Amino acid sequence: MLDKRLYHHLVTWLGQWPPGREVTVVGSERRTLPGWDGAVHPLVGVGTPAGAVLSVPPPRAAAVRALADLPIDDLLAKLPEAVGLDADRRVYRGVFRYSLGPEDLPDAGEWLPVDDPVVPEWLRPFGGEVLVARSQSGGYLAGVGIKRHDQYGNEIAVGTEEEARGQGLGRRLVAQAARRILDEGAVPTYLHAPDNTASARVAEAAGFPDRGWSVYGA
Repeated sequence: MLDKRLYHHLVTWLGQWPPGREVTVVGSERRTLPGWDGAVHPLVGVGTPAGAVLSVPPPRAAAVRALADLPIDDLLAKLPEAVGLDADRRVYRGVFRYSLGPEDLPDAGEWLPVDDPVVPEWLRPFGGEVLVARSQSGGYLAGVGIKRHDQYGNEIAVGTEEEARGQGLGRRLVAQAARRILDEGAVPTYLHAPDNTASARVAEAAGFPDRGWSVYGA
């Protein structure tokens, strides 16, 4: 049975869940509104071994539905033009993970406001508070930002300075952030490129298994 928080997140984020066929195309007003980062994302999709939901602006839904029976690689190649993007744009296809039981790893960081001087530039666009691990001298080592897609689902993004890698900081920070998201009533998600083995290892170690789900975006 699908967790209620995950179900409500996918319905809110995409406009419909679960998929009704191999590829279900939904025209959603969410694709015309700014996302977590203030930008409009005209294509967002989530796929499982049973099927996928592709969320597009309502005026583009018919054109995308006309492609729905194509093999997935052909469909993805034609999607940018179908949703009104430049033909040379490519659809991002990644691994979609979520966790309802993050690993019981020790905390590695502290929550700081994004305007704290120790917070690096890459974390500032996330807004609110970010999770930061510091060295004994107080310098930044690693951090987590939260993409707050909606009240039901928050996506974790993690980064570690090169000199601090291999110490388990990333996995500890991800598990720590996931626990907070769950405590606040949402479900934590974690997305990464299929060939990003380092990110995959962090996700697995933090309690985000690979269930064969995919994420799509443009």
